[in-house]
Amino acid sequence: MLISLKEALDYAEQNKVGIAAINTPTYEMLLAAVRTAEQHNIPLILQHAEVHEPINTIEDIGPVMVELAKRSTAPLVVHVDHGESYDYVKRGFDVGFNSAMIDASRLPYDDNLALTQKVVALANEYGYGVEAELGVMPGREDGSQASTGTSNETLYTDPDLAQSFVRDSGVTALACSFGTVHGLYKAEPNLNYNLISTLREKTGVPIVMHGGSGLTDSEYRECIKRGVAKINYYTYADKASFEAVQNYLAEKPETFIFSDLTTIATKAVQQNLNNLVGILYGKS
Repeated sequence: MLISLKEALDYAEQNKVGIAAINTPTYEMLLAAVRTAEQHNIPLILQHAEVHEPINTIEDIGPVMVELAKRSTAPLVVHVDHGESYDYVKRGFDVGFNSAMIDASRLPYDDNLALTQKVVALANEYGYGVEAELGVMPGREDGSQASTGTSNETLYTDPDLAQSFVRDSGVTALACSFGTVHGLYKAEPNLNYNLISTLREKTGVPIVMHGGSGLTDSEYRECIKRGVAKINYYTYADKASFEAVQNYLAEKPETFIFSDLTTIATKAVQQNLNNLVGILYGKS
């Protein structure tokens, strides 16, 4: 069933859990995410990021995401992730997405605010929630430009600016920079937990963690405790599917059936997401 972004975030804060927000640019990852949500009967956010357009366009994979969400027994949000323009967010709404993130974080503050306000006005016409971003995290959402694995503190989100930004934009949630990076970690992350607490207190809205792959159990839990309610996740699930297929081909190099590989990839993603859910939601 479809639920709103606000309903998912309210669930997170009431139950002191983190909502897994899974990028699903392929059918295999999408099916694994839906099955995981249904297995544990938890709210989960299905996402498609603009950077994944070369894999599947939002017009191709989006209607499938929406249909699976509607008929699912689990409460699901269908979310535009890292939309870089008003037009891209609208494309998502046009195919049935009921939530969106506008990412203008690399623009000057005033430009970021102006674009975010425009997207919030659009979303309000539908009654949808909007996530925005303030501060900059290294790397790309698809892992293609992984950084050294450490975040530059000069790019961290300023709490006072965040307070003004949320007040003036009307966003439902705010993605912030506090030590995570997109893509694979090549060094230990340096998470600023006190900054998360301050951001949650000053903004009055749930905080979103981007670059949510690759953290330890205790790091996830401490971030949730401090005010993170939505955790974006993709790279390590994608990596798990690749490694599972790679191992299978090493054991059975004569394989020529592609559908066998897609089945293996789906199961590997589901196993990876089950582990994630165990941490974020306290599910075994």
